[in-house]
Parts: sequence; structure tokens; C-alpha cells
Amino acid sequence: MSAGTDERDRTDHAEPDKAPRRRSGLAMLLVVAVLVAFVAFQVVNHFAGWFSLNPFAEKTKDRSGPVLLQSIRDLSRYEAASGNFQVIVDLEKDARFLPNAVRGKRTLFVGNGSVDAYVDFSKLASGAVTVDRERTTATIKLPHAQLEPTNLDSSRSYVYATQRGLTNRLGDFFGGNPNNQQQLYVLASQKIQTAATESGLRERADRNTKLMLENLLKSLGFKTVNVTIGSGQ
Repeated sequence: MSAGTDERDRTDHAEPDKAPRRRSGLAMLLVVAVLVAFVAFQVVNHFAGWFSLNPFAEKTKDRSGPVLLQSIRDLSRYEAASGNFQVIVDLEKDARFLPNAVRGKRTLFVGNGSVDAYVDFSKLASGAVTVDRERTTATIKLPHAQLEPTNLDSSRSYVYATQRGLTNRLGDFFGGNPNNQQQLYVLASQKIQTAATESGLRERADRNTKLMLENLLKSLGFKTVNVTIGSGQ
């Protein structure tokens, strides 16, 4: 009687001890399974893309419409010179009576662009080209070279650094202002255009055009070629 009672007591005490161990073991197996699945996903996501087998890889689809030709125009100009320029725009905006830490923004923008200089032959005045009777001497009067608008290279122009006040950060977080970026591009283009005007690019285009015409006409048999630059635009 006593022996049977002791055996049942030991059995009753052993069964409650096994249940927590089983639950603990199952939880540990579940955690391990999750970790293994996560690591496997990362490995597949990292390496499978090399072989175009990654089922989770992001795909880009170009749904753009066809290009429409809007107009064609004939050109009667000679592109005589081109200049490449870089400008750093330092644009600062602040508010009166408020420190910059509260409301203010300063942006450094690196702009890279080019300006072309050309001579427009369509603006040659009447009698601008004369040839003597023997067809050995030619005289040409050209207008000054002009500058194309700045062609700002968006692929090489970028915001280098930005400092923002607290309210500006909140404003950018809830909704950016695309006009700020546009203003930087406009300022960079204007500054490059001014630099091109002062760089002597037009004068170089004048010399290049003159040299081109002299060589061209002499190759056609003219012995003397006089090219003068007028007071055009």
C-alpha cells in the first residue's frame, strides 16, 4: 500500500515538470525555424538575382507612350564654339526675427552645363558676300556670333548640402516643394549664361567661323578671302 502510493506520487510530480520543458522546446524550435527561414530568404534575395532567379527581385516596367515629332526646322547656322561651365549656387532663405535654427534654409547646389556659340548665316545682309570678276577674291561680312541658352546637365547637377531649420524640416517631411529645386536650376543656368557672356566665347566663335570660311573658299579656288565681323547681335 505504501509502495504503490509512493509510485503514484512520483508519477504525479513528474508529469507537471515535463509539460513546461516541452513547451520551452517547441518555442525554441519555432524561433530557430524562423531564423533559418529569414537567413534563407536573405541569401536567396542576395544571390539569386545574379542568375535572374530571384522571385522577390524588383522589376521596372517602362509604360511610356511613343515619342511624338512636333516640328522640324532647317538650320542655317554654324556652331563655332562651345564652353563647359560649373557653378556652385549658395542659396540661403531666412525669416526676419527668427533664428535660422527655427526657420531658415541654406542649400549648396553644384550646376554643370554648357553654352554653344554660333553664327547665323540666315541673317546675312544683302550684298554680304561679294566676288570679283576673276573669281579670285571673295569678301564676306558676317554678324557677330550669338550664344545659345545654357544647357544644364541634370545628370551632373546635384544638391551638395542642405541646412534646414526646424519648421523647414517639418514642411519638407509633410510635403516637399518642387519649386525649390526648380529655382536652383534656374539660378545655375543664369549664372552660367552670364559667365559665358563674359568668357570671350563669342569672340572665339567669330575667329573660328572666319577661319572656316577662309579655308573653305580657298579650297574652292579663291586666292584671297576677306572675312569681316559686322555689328550683328
